Amino acid sequence: MTDPSLKTGQTPSLSFYEDMHPPAADFRSDILAGLSKPQKALPPKYYYDEEGSRLFDAITEQPEYYVTGTELELLRAIGPELAALAGEGAVVLEPGAGSSVKIRTLLDALERPAAFVGMDISGDHVRAACEELAADYPELEIGALCHDFTQKLDVDALPLSENAHAGRRVVFFPGSTIGNFELIDALGLLKTLRSWLREGDALLIGTDMRKASETLEAAYDDKAGVTAAFNLNLIARINRELDGDIDADGLQYRAFWNPYRSRVEMYLMAVRDMHFTVAGERFVIRKHETIHMENSHKFTLDTFHDLAAKAGLKSRKAWVSGREPFSMHWLEPAGEAC
Repeated sequence: MTDPSLKTGQTPSLSFYEDMHPPAADFRSDILAGLSKPQKALPPKYYYDEEGSRLFDAITEQPEYYVTGTELELLRAIGPELAALAGEGAVVLEPGAGSSVKIRTLLDALERPAAFVGMDISGDHVRAACEELAADYPELEIGALCHDFTQKLDVDALPLSENAHAGRRVVFFPGSTIGNFELIDALGLLKTLRSWLREGDALLIGTDMRKASETLEAAYDDKAGVTAAFNLNLIARINRELDGDIDADGLQYRAFWNPYRSRVEMYLMAVRDMHFTVAGERFVIRKHETIHMENSHKFTLDTFHDLAAKAGLKSRKAWVSGREPFSMHWLEPAGEAC
């Protein structure tokens, strides 16, 4: 039986759940628009259906994919420093709440954190993830938001206790997800996250760093072909959900390091001329023509700090892993964004 003291939308395991009704993505329109561009492109946000999410988890387990393991090692190593910076009773906000391993590593490092709020554009996903976390951290206020984290958020209005609101806010954005955005969009996102912070609060963010092209290209094009399958799964989704007839056998996955733009670029390349239909519209792709799938920008400490400064954030502390260079940054508000 539901506890009568719980507010509407609550469950016994969560302090609160709020659906902020983010605008629904239009899969059909976005795919048709992307295939109609001179440089065909597919929005990477559509990678993550059930099979896509499974394949991404498999990518993180490939020996070439250093990002997840390196970041976790770094998080564990700097745990005592993070506890000192955050202080007692911090409230942790995680936009795009993902790997429970990472947030658990952070929460375990902090000194008696007061609350955790996870948010994601998929309400079912974030609610399930936060309920699972709440079961293991019963002393912690845990809330979930169905929210597009690229949009504004009034953190002061969240239904947290007075004690939680009094603690230092730590916005946790791991995984080098910032690198998947075009730089102008990355700046916009940093400005949004900065708007969640008060004086003394912080953004703890992970960024991958420039390194040997061989290492980068292997990480994003593993020998087992899992990353290729991850990209081709989006083609399968288009065929299934939009009545498409794209021949996946006519597409070959490619990833390469672009040193001039400091990013790994991922494509599907046609191995022959192809005609296909999606949602009743016809398209042509010529041999060696590509469909742009995703980018992963890599930073130096200086290039990322310059980007952060434009968003009104200053670096209080940065850490770099000793194995494959990966960095984590403790950023605090500093004046207004440019």
